[in-house]
Amino acid sequence: MQSSAMMAGSAMNFTFDQGRGRLLGSRIGMSGKVLGLVLEMNEIVTERDPPRRKVWETEGTPRLLVIGSYRMGFDISPEGLGSRLRVSIEYDLPAWPWRLLGLIAGRFYARWCVRAMANDAAREFAV
Repeated sequence: MQSSAMMAGSAMNFTFDQGRGRLLGSRIGMSGKVLGLVLEMNEIVTERDPPRRKVWETEGTPRLLVIGSYRMGFDISPEGLGSRLRVSIEYDLPAWPWRLLGLIAGRFYARWCVRAMANDAAREFAV
């Protein structure tokens, strides 16, 4: 991941198993620092129906600031001469002491994640 304003200029490091997130049960790890605080999470692919659907969720207890455990995914369906992409995220608030920050910024961060994924897909498939 490239650095971003949402990550206060920091970037996350990714680790992948042999499935590289492309197989049911694949695992992805992410770690990094934001403003000196260590962030870590592990994800597992829980649903996969290429090219229509993919869902992944956190495993264990993630170390995040504004959201806690989450489930994220996308659905692609035919529409007219093209396709419709629907990206979604469901998340828990983080544990204390970050819970208040989650109440304030969690929804904003979740929307940023969804928009970033949708924008990346749009760039990838632009004709």
